[in-house]
Amino acid sequence: MDPQSPSDICVATEDAEANMTKRSYFQSIKYCTRWTLLGASLLSIAASAGAQTNAPSPGTRKEAIMTMKQDLAMRSNEIHWPERFNPATADLFAHNELLINASCEKVWSHIVDASKWPQWYPNARDVELPEGTKVLGNDTTWRWTTFGLSIESKVNEYVPHARLGWYGYAPGTQPSFYHTWYLVPRGASCLVVTDEVGVGKDAAHLREADESLLHRGHDLWLATLKWVSEGN
Repeated sequence: MDPQSPSDICVATEDAEANMTKRSYFQSIKYCTRWTLLGASLLSIAASAGAQTNAPSPGTRKEAIMTMKQDLAMRSNEIHWPERFNPATADLFAHNELLINASCEKVWSHIVDASKWPQWYPNARDVELPEGTKVLGNDTTWRWTTFGLSIESKVNEYVPHARLGWYGYAPGTQPSFYHTWYLVPRGASCLVVTDEVGVGKDAAHLREADESLLHRGHDLWLATLKWVSEGN
């Protein structure tokens, strides 16, 4: 498979999701296990889209899987983690990075324009921003679907063109995931780092069921972010 656009990528993702029941945010091991099929698709898609992350070159299944231990060894020390979300003590952690041949300002514009994520990132759907809100900003709270799960997120850190961090949780519950973006200029290009921490039983269940799922999903996000940033 050699996808040329997000619409091509969507086909593989939708096929993988077709027989999966959508529930709350990583509720059970049984549900998380179903995502192993989607995980395999995500890895293949990111590789063919040209993602140049810290993941090994796809080859055998064993070579393609990134462990949490490997991601922790590659983690960025520049990330600002809120209380409770320490990668060293986390139940789940993923680190990904990619050099994108576009300015950080341009890359940032695509990251914060959440309403348009579904147009180029097939793992984001049903994005509902507050009325009157056009892009993510300080303290923005919104709802969306990712990995087939309907969640709520709230921006915790917002430094234009450089840093973005948000909590993820099932509506009405305590945050259990924290997703970060860290952008660093590299000449005319931009190094994009995205790290995520999961804490609690749901994150632990996900790690047990499919430890590298978040890593593969973020490989896809960076691959499609590169596509949209360099092509527009």
